[in-house]
Amino acid sequence: MEISGDLDRLDFEATSRMLGETYWGVQRTNELNRRAFANSVCAIAMIDGRQVGFARASGDRTLFARISDVIVWPDHRGMGIGKALVEALLGHPELRTVRTWMLNTADAHGLYERYGFRHCTDGNEMRLDRPAIG
Repeated sequence: MEISGDLDRLDFEATSRMLGETYWGVQRTNELNRRAFANSVCAIAMIDGRQVGFARASGDRTLFARISDVIVWPDHRGMGIGKALVEALLGHPELRTVRTWMLNTADAHGLYERYGFRHCTDGNEMRLDRPAIG
């Protein structure tokens, strides 16, 4: 398996389609995905030149980053690809000075806890959810 950050190697259609089948990406358009990917540090999992997973980190690339869109194609799950994607982002040279990492998950807490992520319970974290705009 190889992890690439080269967006020229991204199978955009497959990635956008896979994200559209998730609870978090179901309402996103291809255009929103294009913009999100272009403004993120991306990790693309490849096996024999074929994409099998994707993840990205957004933020200022210096002090703060947010991991999003970690997804592994169904026929490749359980092979450590999700872990490799997260590790690639956490170890990415452009993100080496990031001290605050965030993410949101409804079902993969165990994956992230192994890297030190924990539930935010200190009462300082706040969130604003705005309605989607076309």
